[in-house]
Amino acid sequence: MTKTPDVLCIGAMLWDVIGRAPRRMAPGADVPGRIRHLPGGVALNVAVALARWGLVPAVLSAVGRDPEGEALIAQALRLGVVTDHLARDTGLPTDCYMGIEDSEGLIAAIADAHSLEQAGGAILAPLDALPGWTGPVVLDGNLTEDLLAAIARDPRLAQADLRVVPASPGKAERLEPLIAARRGCFYLNRLEAEILAGRACPDAASAAQAVV
Repeated sequence: MTKTPDVLCIGAMLWDVIGRAPRRMAPGADVPGRIRHLPGGVALNVAVALARWGLVPAVLSAVGRDPEGEALIAQALRLGVVTDHLARDTGLPTDCYMGIEDSEGLIAAIADAHSLEQAGGAILAPLDALPGWTGPVVLDGNLTEDLLAAIARDPRLAQADLRVVPASPGKAERLEPLIAARRGCFYLNRLEAEILAGRACPDAASAAQAVV
């Protein structure tokens, strides 16, 4: 039986491929370590966390009909996430994030979220089956600026409680349409706030004031 969601999480749902080495790595290093495949993406990560707290989250994203997509959905269901509202028929492959970490932390990463970006407004089509949604909606910064601007004026989400989470400092500027529309509660780290405010800030409080 399909569960009615408590919260919608709109954005990236993909595989994280993380390689970890137990020691520090220099550029070009080739060392032994561990490689793990984990369900990831900002929207899915938030949904999984909410499910752990006993809520029923649904993800709106683009997931391919390839073997990677089928396996990802199976994992999401096991973790308590509703996947009935995914865009599956885009003809696009399932997205992937690849990161390399050593004992000091992240060295480099590549986020391949092209399927999410190309799917565009198709991921919002399930909103037609959720008319008058007034609950919380988590938006992640992997969505394109055009799609975030469309969400800001989408009548299907006019009464929704928007909670906005950047995917990374490099994508923080995508949130400007929502700020201009005065829609949403933004969860930013200081660097993301500085990018949106256009100036450096000495602490979190001043960064929040600068964004406002």
